[in-house]
Order: sequence, then structure tokens, then C-alpha cells
Amino acid sequence: MSAPLEGLCGVDFTRVLAGPLCTKTLLDLGAQVTKIEPPSGDVGRAGFPLIGDLSVYYIQQNAGKRNLSIDLNYAEAREIVSRMCDAADIIVENFRPGTLERFGLGYDQVRARNPRVIYASLSGYGQNTSWKNRPAFAPTVQAESGLTDIVEQHFGDALTEIRNDACSHADVYTGMQGVIGILAALEHRNRTGEGQHVDVAMAATMLAVNERLGAQLSDVDTQGEPTILSAVDSHIYTLPNGVRITIAGSPVFTPMFLRFCAMMRRNDIRKDPRYATALLRRENLRSLLAEIQAWLATFEDLDNLQTQVSEAGLAVGVIRSTSDFAEMDWVSEWGALVDVDDRAGGTVRMPGAPWHFSASTLPTPGLPGFQGEHNAAVLRDEGLDDAAIAELRNRKILLSRRNPLGAFD
Repeated sequence: MSAPLEGLCGVDFTRVLAGPLCTKTLLDLGAQVTKIEPPSGDVGRAGFPLIGDLSVYYIQQNAGKRNLSIDLNYAEAREIVSRMCDAADIIVENFRPGTLERFGLGYDQVRARNPRVIYASLSGYGQNTSWKNRPAFAPTVQAESGLTDIVEQHFGDALTEIRNDACSHADVYTGMQGVIGILAALEHRNRTGEGQHVDVAMAATMLAVNERLGAQLSDVDTQGEPTILSAVDSHIYTLPNGVRITIAGSPVFTPMFLRFCAMMRRNDIRKDPRYATALLRRENLRSLLAEIQAWLATFEDLDNLQTQVSEAGLAVGVIRSTSDFAEMDWVSEWGALVDVDDRAGGTVRMPGAPWHFSASTLPTPGLPGFQGEHNAAVLRDEGLDDAAIAELRNRKILLSRRNPLGAFD
């Protein structure tokens, strides 16, 4: 069985996170991806911790890609990369709009030679808007699009110092939306033979993945009920053995409140006038949570608790660290983590594929490439002989180095 995207060729002009995650996903689905890295290198290479000469952060987003480090300020370099784009099925870039046009590698320039190409541009605010030239990083886009405000409102006085979310949601979601757009464009090409430009904006992505946006923009009185299904209003509880858990759902939300009563087998709480409405339950939330916590204190182990929670149509989860979760049997059963060669004599655990296909086989994890490691191999594929490659290297058009903080070879 072949991989779903086997036989497709991708050229990757991306760096740091949104773009590299997009192209790494295409690679994981079977496409061949060649990363075009400028002399300054992908800043993600310098992210600590380093194992040997490679950043663990960089390995996660780029393992398996071929690496060509070339200076596009030279005409010879632009000619080589243009030929690669002429043969590419997919091109992905996440520079500021207009950057690659200056090198003759923008969408319209590539499409004139390769009309079947799927060319994806990932940026903060899109290619043709009044904000297109604004610098965009995950924290700033999350601030602009409402996520930071949501976090502040949710935690309120519980935070003595408001900080940005620890995860780069805008980058990660945009990378995934980029993959979705590319796959849709490939299907369009399969039907029509026509390539196209896929323009993905981080800010639009953050609105698209906000499952509460409609409720937040409406002026309907919720009568005290949490908006949507109250997932983020799920509370944290402690079992007698010190294990911390969460039960999905807010007991303020009427359907969930009834399930909590059924879970505890406490019809008296359901009839308690203090909890008769969502507004009252919100006003008396501390006492309601105390009732739930007191009931949980009667369970010494999670198995018996899980049965009773499940019977009520609720779900319970243990609060674990990533390291703790990595040791769970389920992780190995699914193949949710894989060992990737760290190029320093060992391996490092990285995310495995989130998909299982019944009629396709996914490729095994590839090696993370040093900057410019595949210069010669890539250029030989483009028809250059060893003498021509040596000339480009001598003129510093081709560059390579192992350590992101070291000198070029």
C-alpha cells in the first residue's frame, strides 16, 4: 500500500512553525518535501534544547525533509530554485506578502511556467488586505483576534499576572488549515487539471477555530447559562489519593447539571431551590462544587469513579503532564509517539501520525537535516554536475553548517 500523497513533490520556503508544520504534515502523508533554507537559516534551528547540533524544536517540524541552503540573492540560485518550482506539485511559503515576488518566485510568476502548481501562502492577515504588511506572530495574532481576551476573562482574578498562552495556537491551526486548503486544491486539480493559489490568514484561522464566536458576537441573554457547551467551564477536582481530575462540563449548564445529579445519584440536589436555575447555580457555584468534591472524596480509585461518571454520560480525565501521558499504554497502542534519530547517537520522541488509514501506509520518520545537508543531492537531481556544484559552493551561493550557532562549512 502506498502513502496517500506518494508521488507528489513539494517545495518548502517556510520557517519556524506554521509553514514547517504544514509541510511536515504533507511529508507525513507521503509527499516528498525539499526545504529551501536561506543562509541565515531557519530561526527554529536555534530553539533550545539542542541535542548535539540539532534543535529538538526544529526536528519536530522538519525531520524527513531534504534541505537545500542557497542564497537567492544570486541569479544562479534563483534559476535553480525556479526550475524546482516548475516541477513542483505544491509550494508553501510563509513570508510577508510580496517577499518571494522580489526573487521571481511569487505565485503569478511560478504559475506562468507551472499552471498546475498548488501554491499556498500562510501569513498573518492575508495577501491582499490593508493589514498584509503587519508583522504577525502567534501571540500578536491571538491578541488581535480575541483569544487573549478570552483567556483573561476566563481566568479573571485567578491570575495575578496575565500572560500569553503557552501554546502557539495561531501558528499550529494555520499550518493545519494550510494542509486542508492544499488538499482541497489538489482535489480540484484532479478534476480540472487547474492549479491555484491558497491564501491562508492566521487571523481568519483564529476566528474559524473559535467554537464560541457566534455566541460571543450575539446579544442574546443566556439567562446565566454558559455559552455553547461549557467545555472550558469544566472544573478541576481532587481525589483522596491526591490525583487531580476534571469532569467535562459545567454544572451551571442545565443539561450538564442534570447529568451531575444523576452521576452523584443525588436527586435532592436537583430539587434544591438554590440550584433551580442557571443564574442561581452560578450564584451558588461554590456550594455546588463543594457537593461534587465531597462526593468525589468517597472514591479511592479512578476505575470505580470512571464507571459511575460514564453511566451519567459524562467523561473524566486525569490531569497529567505530557511526560506522564507518554508512558500510558494507549500511546504505544496507537503509535502516538515515534522515535526519531537525533543525529547524535540517540533518538528523540516526536509526535506520530494522528491518522490510521485502512488502504494506505504512511512513511516511517525520516532524518532531520542539517542546514544544506542535501545541497549536492538536490542539485544533481536538477542536472548540475559536481564541478558546477563545487563552483556554487566556492562562491558562497550554496551554504551548509551543522550547528545553528556555528560558522558555515
